Amino acid sequence: MTARAIMIQGTGSNVGKSMLVAGMARAFVRRGLRVAPFKPQNMSNNAAVTPEGGEIGRAQALQARACMRPPHTDMNPVLLKPETDTGAQVIVQGKRRGTQAAGSFMRDKSGLLEAALESFNRLAEDVDLVLIEGAGSPAETNLRKNDIANMGFACAAQVSVILVGDIHRGGVIAQIVGTHAVLDDQDLERIKGFAVNRFRGDRSLFDGGRDDIAARTGWPSIGVVPWFWDAWKLPAEDMMDIASRPGGACKIVVPQLERMANFDDLDPLAAEPNVTVDIIPPGRALPGDADLVLIPGSKSTIGDLAYLRAQGWDVDILAHYRRGGHVMGLCGGYQMLGTSIDDPDGVDGRPGRVDGLGLLDVQTVMAGEKRVTLTDATTRNGGLPVQGYEIHMGRTDGGDCARAWLDIAGRPEGAASADGRVRGSYLHGLFSADAFRAQFLADLGTDSVAGYDDGVEATLDALADHLEAYMDLDQVLALADPVTRR
Repeated sequence: MTARAIMIQGTGSNVGKSMLVAGMARAFVRRGLRVAPFKPQNMSNNAAVTPEGGEIGRAQALQARACMRPPHTDMNPVLLKPETDTGAQVIVQGKRRGTQAAGSFMRDKSGLLEAALESFNRLAEDVDLVLIEGAGSPAETNLRKNDIANMGFACAAQVSVILVGDIHRGGVIAQIVGTHAVLDDQDLERIKGFAVNRFRGDRSLFDGGRDDIAARTGWPSIGVVPWFWDAWKLPAEDMMDIASRPGGACKIVVPQLERMANFDDLDPLAAEPNVTVDIIPPGRALPGDADLVLIPGSKSTIGDLAYLRAQGWDVDILAHYRRGGHVMGLCGGYQMLGTSIDDPDGVDGRPGRVDGLGLLDVQTVMAGEKRVTLTDATTRNGGLPVQGYEIHMGRTDGGDCARAWLDIAGRPEGAASADGRVRGSYLHGLFSADAFRAQFLADLGTDSVAGYDDGVEATLDALADHLEAYMDLDQVLALADPVTRR
């Protein structure tokens, strides 16, 4: 059977494309199809690690899970990881190619469309359907010439497109009709329908708006999708999706770093009814009633440490510790907790050496190859299993590493202070392990009552039910084009 493909593009960033693709993927898998997700180009610091040791966007890893397939680097062949306001690390088919300034990247994407098509064709070899997700908006006409994320890819692969607008933002008629107005003829030929996402209230009130869009564009409606209230239970990819999650009396406070990365570490904690996760934005002090301050990963450790200090959060963290509070750092956050960070070659930004927060007797040197791997570990206290991933530059050593609290195939991992109230580790994803999370929360004086992975699976099924009810998925399948190698 020849694979078919359909592309979901949005009128802008964060209109819900990733969630719709995940829901459709699970729905079509339940119909008996072999499905794979694909995003030619993504921009996110919230990366996932694949079994072959590559990096892809976290959304594609979730979509792979919805497809009941292991994630693979072909699902997101080009990943941009912003390091500064004007530059990003470029990951191609899972491997770091280097760092490029934004202007240079926009001018020179040599080989990237070819890599995307190569990955797309490989994915299509053993599936029935490829669900393709665009990035940003196809209406950015200034970026069209070298585009590989939206219409540039759709035209090269000759796949049809469904355009999604977000009514929650307001102006959804202008979003969709305006996109129609600025696209050239070859791009317009690719769009075969539209959908409206995140509707609240009585859907019949938008019948006139839906029909007006159809009349002005000539595109049929594929559906008006109500707000999916359980979306927060699924791993978030975009910084725009990060939000505090009120819960119980146990309060975990997270400073929102400028280049915060791999913040899906927070999702299993936010899913606990007895836990409140409070994400603190810039300009606000860390609250004094926290049980735990958790410093997350960072794409630019030294830069984010300076940012943390500029907010005065270093003072808040030290005061929290003096009051008897707990502190934990993951990956870049772990590096910040030490006494120093040395980057002689500028792999994390500008070359230099800075003092850390000094809560752990460890020192980090930014050197060596980037470590990207899925990791199985056990806790040294109790032998609890933990499955996670490592994705970092640098090596951390020092006296507090003698109190490593994880074991990875005989290798000690992490560090802890003498009193046990400060801990750090390079291992992401450890809170997804229910038994470990239960022990961790017990140390903070609260009970774990959630089964995280079971909750994600139940939410994906509920999302599939939601889209079966409110989108014409039969029409989506009918619009999908056969994949032919080009």
